[in-house]
Amino acid sequence: MTRFTTTLRAAALAACATFAAATPATAQVEGRLATADVSRAIIGSTALQTAYNQIGTTYSAQIQQRTAKQQELTTLLQPFDANGNGQLDDAEVPAVQGASNFAQIQTLEQEVAALTGQVNGARIFAVEQILAQYPAALTDVTTQQRIVLVVQPDTLQFAAEGADITQLVTSALNTRVPSVQIVPPADWRPQRQSAQIFQEIQQTLLTAQFIQQQQAAQQQQQQPAAAPSGR
Repeated sequence: MTRFTTTLRAAALAACATFAAATPATAQVEGRLATADVSRAIIGSTALQTAYNQIGTTYSAQIQQRTAKQQELTTLLQPFDANGNGQLDDAEVPAVQGASNFAQIQTLEQEVAALTGQVNGARIFAVEQILAQYPAALTDVTTQQRIVLVVQPDTLQFAAEGADITQLVTSALNTRVPSVQIVPPADWRPQRQSAQIFQEIQQTLLTAQFIQQQQAAQQQQQQPAAAPSGR
């Protein structure tokens, strides 16, 4: 299993813990307006966290192959990265296309894309099954809390404390969809909305991972240097 996958799952758990602490499941929303974030609600669900763990195991061969091929591809492309920024700019692409090993580079890119598609396809499939239960879970919460209007948090300029019912929706999702399948049928094609929510989830997890890394770096810098031992 790749370090990225392990870190990503850890970031998911950390993000969910942060969201849960911010909005207790027992919170009572006062008023008739609330906010809920679809991607955060799904991230917090037991079904998604379990699915991501299972995907890391079931698709470990694809993940390892993708890592190896990506490293090989990076090595082949490195000589063309003239400015050393770790990626190919538009001005650097023509040199790659004219290289003697361009066919090898294209093959590796296609193989990396195919392996990535298999892993991400399993993740989107898991997200899609949970997303299918989101409207019903939201209805459960709004009925219990007597809410008549729910909007995404990013559409508001202000919301009173306790207005976010995302964690309540997550709890409802855990009841309605405790687990999901991770191997898509052969004829399955992801729905557009599922793919969009998956991208939002990945971005949220990557942001949480980045914040964790920044906090770890700051803590390391704040630690006092060990005093030299005397003789």
